[in-house]
Amino acid sequence: MFKRLMMGMAASLLLFATACSGTDHTGAGGNTDQGNESNGQVELRMMWWGDQKRADITNEALQVFQEKHPDIKILGEFAPSSGYFDKLNTQLASGTAPDVFFLGGNVVDYAKKDVLLNLDPYVGNELNLDGMDTTMVEYGRLDGKLQHISAGANARGIVINKALFEKAGIPLPETDWTWEDYATISKELSDKLGDGIFGTYNFTVDGMDIYLKQRGKQLYDMTNGTLGFAQEDILEWFQYWEKASADGGVVTPELQVSNPHDDTSKSLLITGKAAMTLLPSNQLAAFQSLTEDPLIMHPVPRGPKGTGVVFESSQGLSGYANTKHPKEVAMLMDFWINDPDAARILGNDRGVPVTETNRNLLQEEAGAVEELVYDYTNFVSEATKTEPFDVSYNPPGFAEFSKLAQTTTQEIGFGRKSVEEAVSSFYSGTLRIFESNQ
Repeated sequence: MFKRLMMGMAASLLLFATACSGTDHTGAGGNTDQGNESNGQVELRMMWWGDQKRADITNEALQVFQEKHPDIKILGEFAPSSGYFDKLNTQLASGTAPDVFFLGGNVVDYAKKDVLLNLDPYVGNELNLDGMDTTMVEYGRLDGKLQHISAGANARGIVINKALFEKAGIPLPETDWTWEDYATISKELSDKLGDGIFGTYNFTVDGMDIYLKQRGKQLYDMTNGTLGFAQEDILEWFQYWEKASADGGVVTPELQVSNPHDDTSKSLLITGKAAMTLLPSNQLAAFQSLTEDPLIMHPVPRGPKGTGVVFESSQGLSGYANTKHPKEVAMLMDFWINDPDAARILGNDRGVPVTETNRNLLQEEAGAVEELVYDYTNFVSEATKTEPFDVSYNPPGFAEFSKLAQTTTQEIGFGRKSVEEAVSSFYSGTLRIFESNQ
């Protein structure tokens, strides 16, 4: 894996002049014109978000694609997640968007803007979806058209720092634990480990859709185009976290802000100051690489209808509706999901492969941490056969919704509003955001 990573870094320097995150990498002269041709080659621009490691392996995969398709040249660009969508939105507004770009759960927003390429004409020809999980295919079908190809699948779970459990003398929880168990264990961990060490992060926002699914609801009802929950459906969830925080089992609001749970450079899970949090499965390896404490991924506590956890598209590829090379765009997407060489290079960075063939391929070659990820995703896959849940879509205007939800959590945490008052404001604000993004 390290040898392959070093090869990828070299390839990045030679072919794409990759520099620091946030810099454009549009080839010589920075040409952003659609349909630019060079030496008889078709040129495609592709943009993604992430860190330097992701840039390196992405560029290595693109090099392999070019070797297999010498008549196509790829110009790669990447940006950190914090500025990626502002950059993409600016390019879409000016008509200079890349031919291919990555989207996440906000793909619904872009489908509503009519800026995504309809891929249906290329399925069965340039784009083979035969080996792709059906749920992942359907995830990309929006407004009756295939507009998105998932690049990886995730399953969210509770990442546990085993060293802290051992230090506290607390056994690991059972797989069928409840939210009451979770709160009790979090408090016990905090009590036994002492000041400055906490049982869990507060994941009111990230866990909201799971909580709703456990009760037969969801954030966004894609079929009917409506919100999937009412105000009373989420009040109990916010109350749960307020009580758990008051009991001392949860990271303080101040530390939560300064040390976000999903930031590998700051997470208290890595520094041994928090024992548990909710994360997508593809982040386990990155977290484990930064700590000697053993980390595991454990099932989410159960609700009335089960875990509420489903395979989710971590992120995926969409084509620009105005690209001059739609067939080549489809060919690149086909390579991304089906080619075994691409799978070996990309690994699980964006989630486990969406085709069974490539999942089996990587599992055969998996290291210890990767094996934990496969074990967990296989567990989720089997569980959903007896406890099926709808695929998760973020509601329209999700960036605004997420910011509002975070603000609401902080208002409660810092004592600026009561739970009831904060949730009432949150729900009315959610309705406004949803209605304005239709």
